[in-house]
Amino acid sequence: MKIALFSDIHGNSIALDAVLADIAILGGVDAYWVLGDLVALGHDPVGVLERLTALPHVRCVRGNTERYVCTGDRPPPTLADVEANPQLLATLVEVAGTFAWTQGALTAAGWLDWLKHLPLELEAILPDGTRFLGVHASPGRDDGLGISPAMSDEAIQGSLQGCAAHLICVGHTHRPLNRRIGAWHVVNLGSVSNPPTAERRASYVMLQANETGYQLEHRLVEYDREAVVRVLERQRHPAAAYLSKHFRGQC
Repeated sequence: MKIALFSDIHGNSIALDAVLADIAILGGVDAYWVLGDLVALGHDPVGVLERLTALPHVRCVRGNTERYVCTGDRPPPTLADVEANPQLLATLVEVAGTFAWTQGALTAAGWLDWLKHLPLELEAILPDGTRFLGVHASPGRDDGLGISPAMSDEAIQGSLQGCAAHLICVGHTHRPLNRRIGAWHVVNLGSVSNPPTAERRASYVMLQANETGYQLEHRLVEYDREAVVRVLERQRHPAAAYLSKHFRGQC
């Protein structure tokens, strides 16, 4: 049993194509498990969903950005934040414009209902009996602080209280993690599109499992970030300036 796990594609089909090509080079997989933040904020939300749903045995969960797109919820800053600090107005306008752009593209292509019905969590039993949980941020949540390598074992344990799974995979913070804490094995997949690491390579995890156990491998994949910038600029994407800085390692 061989499974590719990834998350935080953020509408970046160029990065997703690079990850899928790497998986093909490795001989393919039996299934794909995708842990949220599929479409916003990037240049090609529709293309990402078309690619994902064409994959064999794919399972997806929602991230906080799927909820934003489908419900009208938004990340900070809020109107109250701007009233308290008017310097946040430009950020508020950019966030509103970006999610409106993404929502419009997905509505026109007929994808909103599909997004609305994504589950919060993905549960499975691996061949050796290991109980697997996949979720975007932390058990029971698609947002919040999530789980990242800078957190102490005690802080991560606080996020896992009551979780009956043995292997827990998450995304959200974009920062890869592979840590055993008590009875839990906690893995952050990193991000396909927006890893905050110096090399900015797409990150995903390959899981191989059989009756005797399982193995995990974090993989880093180079992709053409300048091509993404060119598309954003050609589209006049509302978040082009911010996203371009990220892809060029300037933030």
